[in-house]
Amino acid sequence: MTSSSTVPVFLSMPSVPRIRRSPAEIAAAVPVVGGRKVLLAAPRGYCAGVDRAVIAVEKALEHYGAPVYVRKQIVHNLHVVSTLEERGAIFVEETDEVPEGALVVFSAHGVSPAVVASAETRGLRTIDATCPLVTKVHREAVRFAKEDYEILLIGHEGHEEVEGTYGEAPEHIQIVNNPEEADTIVVQNPDKLIWLSQTTLSVDETMETVRRLRSRFPNLQDPPSDDICYATSNRQNAIKEIAPSADLVIVVGSSNSSNSVRLVEVALEYGAKASYRVDYANEVDESWFEGVATVGVTSGASVPEVLVRDVLSLLADYGFADVQEITVAEEDILFSLPKEIRAKLKEAGDDSRGLGGRGSRAK
Repeated sequence: MTSSSTVPVFLSMPSVPRIRRSPAEIAAAVPVVGGRKVLLAAPRGYCAGVDRAVIAVEKALEHYGAPVYVRKQIVHNLHVVSTLEERGAIFVEETDEVPEGALVVFSAHGVSPAVVASAETRGLRTIDATCPLVTKVHREAVRFAKEDYEILLIGHEGHEEVEGTYGEAPEHIQIVNNPEEADTIVVQNPDKLIWLSQTTLSVDETMETVRRLRSRFPNLQDPPSDDICYATSNRQNAIKEIAPSADLVIVVGSSNSSNSVRLVEVALEYGAKASYRVDYANEVDESWFEGVATVGVTSGASVPEVLVRDVLSLLADYGFADVQEITVAEEDILFSLPKEIRAKLKEAGDDSRGLGGRGSRAK
């Protein structure tokens, strides 16, 4: 065979099964007096915006056929992304990686007007799966920029949601990453100033940032309604309830999921003796269980429940079979699917799912 006809084949090494220490070994290492239990946070996992975005890609694959391109990760979860890839979704960083005329889905985190314009220039067909709560923040940024306000956007620079919001009015917006930056930021007109925020931040840290800003700029205005989404607040409130009683908190979620990372921080701030984030149950280190009587478990807003169940199964193997659900709120939020998907479903006579979120009407 000539070199010109040879196609290199790359074979990945098979993964080596994790050899765990036995439950008996862990129990003997640091004995625990009394029983072991799990405090399972509720709400946890998928929020309505995530559910809506994932369904949008699934329905696009079903009705348009593969491939369906998605700009950035549709939601920040490795399992969700890999599952959609297996079904024919192709994830790209920017629209210029999408073939002209192809179908591209904008992720739940939203995009700037420049991204929309780029897609139009390339003749791309688009489905906007931006979470409606993120869209609300975009609209606030546009509104206050038109009224010539200076906008302090509290959020993590480089995060896709922040990039999208900033892109709505870059000449009017400054990003404030943390409370420390609130102490040094310089504004042009402190009497016409408003703050907005990324939807997935720590509620406590955001309020501390606002407190510091207001101490310097007393006329700082609040957004018309809370920008931090209901799901982020509820998941943080649930872990605040659990943390003081927990020897260990396990948060299921990906490393680029802002709300998942915040849950680890909140658990530690509110009294958990240890807290770790994992994508999958096989990442849990059984040595974490040494001397532990109570484990708190939760998951970020982009995490499917199957991943939590895998963690609970592992915990049961190590003696944590008593699971007590701690509920701080009931969620029944529903969002309509993106208008492009709704139109396609109507055309196809598909009435199987028109909403994203929790509640009987979503099924």
